[in-house]
Amino acid sequence: MSFLSDIRKLLRENIREYGMFIALFIIMGVFAITTKGLFISSRNLVNLVNQTGYIAVLAVGMTLVIVIRHIDLSVGFLAGFLGAVAAIAMVSWNLPVYIVIPLVMVFGILAGLVTSFLVAQLGIPSFVATLAGWLGYRGALQLITISTGTIIIPNDTFNAMGNGFIPDIPDIGILPDKHKVTLILGLIAIVLFILSELNNRKKMIKNQFEVSSIAMFTLKLVFISGLVGGIAWILAGYQGLSWTAVVILIVVAFYDFITSKTVLGRHIYAVGGNPEAAELSGISVKRITHVVFASMGMLSALSGMLFAARLRSATTTAGTLFELDAIAAAFVGGVSAAGGVGRVMGSLIGALVMTSLTSGMNLMGIDISYQYIVRAGVLVAAVIFDVATRNRGN
Repeated sequence: MSFLSDIRKLLRENIREYGMFIALFIIMGVFAITTKGLFISSRNLVNLVNQTGYIAVLAVGMTLVIVIRHIDLSVGFLAGFLGAVAAIAMVSWNLPVYIVIPLVMVFGILAGLVTSFLVAQLGIPSFVATLAGWLGYRGALQLITISTGTIIIPNDTFNAMGNGFIPDIPDIGILPDKHKVTLILGLIAIVLFILSELNNRKKMIKNQFEVSSIAMFTLKLVFISGLVGGIAWILAGYQGLSWTAVVILIVVAFYDFITSKTVLGRHIYAVGGNPEAAELSGISVKRITHVVFASMGMLSALSGMLFAARLRSATTTAGTLFELDAIAAAFVGGVSAAGGVGRVMGSLIGALVMTSLTSGMNLMGIDISYQYIVRAGVLVAAVIFDVATRNRGN
């Protein structure tokens, strides 16, 4: 009974954090059954990760924008526009890929700073400022592709970001049908996770913070380790870890560190929680606004390049509805519409939820019109869940 009580207490106190994981498991379980295992096949999960890539990257940035009580509607066509700029830089300007990628990301930062200037310095509501950006970048995308239409990208290195996989070690007779580097990376991730959790628990006990029971702590280690190991095993059954997945993991790890371990991260959440109080405590709300929107612009550039690399081309319609998918992923991932609440890891889970819904319903042959209705229902449920948990907390 004590163990069951610990589980109920853990879920009750961390329902915002665990709710999204539970939703993802339920969705994946339902589709695994309804598609007779096709949904969780190695090939489909690899494709699912690659399809999630450009939305997950945008959702990370959008989470921080919503945390500070703003919104950015321009990111979709900004991503499409900068993806086209990357294509032109390689095809027409003959720039090497190692220059194109950072150059386009700098363009993204500059675009984000333009938005933040309108919002922070001129006091224009972010909805209006970024709606203007949505219109402007859509026009810019049409303008630079009007003469050529779709721009084919012949650079294999660039295209590998959206379609390539990390290399494997030569076959030595052990697990010949598995991608061994992926399995090794999965094992390393499990070891690092366990060591990190043990270190955090030791620090909490030393500082006399309340910790979960040994049984619950062990269950958490076993469950997450098994989950990571299972995902690595499934991915290794096809072509292993894709470069898109590597990019996602780097972005999520970097932003998770920034938001949870640095002064900048604490300031971002302080501004989102109460901008007036944050300003009085010495935090520059304008500076935080500039940083967050510049970050959003940079991630928009990365998202646009991931999408262009996946298609091996830049198209005149690239970026359409990306911003809505990113906003939906952020809300499903647990960010609060009231600001001040939201985790980077949650944005990744939210992106996986929305992409899993699309992938699963496609495999079931469900009409696109019903797919939009289902995704709308999931988004509304996420916002209702946010409101309910906030009211209970108050």
